[in-house]
Amino acid sequence: MSRPTRRQAIGVATGAAASIALVGTASPGTASTDTASAAPGEAGTPAPGPAPFDEVYQGRRIQGAPAQADAHARADAHAPAHAGHHAVYRVWIDGRELHVMRHGRSGWSSAVNHYERFATPLDTARTAVASLKGASVVPFDHTA
Repeated sequence: MSRPTRRQAIGVATGAAASIALVGTASPGTASTDTASAAPGEAGTPAPGPAPFDEVYQGRRIQGAPAQADAHARADAHAPAHAGHHAVYRVWIDGRELHVMRHGRSGWSSAVNHYERFATPLDTARTAVASLKGASVVPFDHTA
């Protein structure tokens, strides 16, 4: 049997550390932050995913909302809601959509930071803004 390579050993150690950190941050008291409260007029119907947000971060306006809740409000969006995908949540940076994905319990990622996982879409958007360093979001091409 061959010995594991240095890359394999680092990968295992990093994965174990991330798992321990993720388990350490999850607690029964934080479950309420994972779902949004019901939209006005829909009492008792929880929205899928985290609550909407709208803020300015590092001089950029970031917005996010569950995909179903924003369908009417964002009818002016240039691209359809993740054509061919079942979008759960949508995020915009300065009015341009940032493709975000939910990875089960392991968190959220974006097209900008695809290999990193974040606790919420807000954290994902903030990290994308920092990573973009002033550049604009380029539309995600679903047909390629």
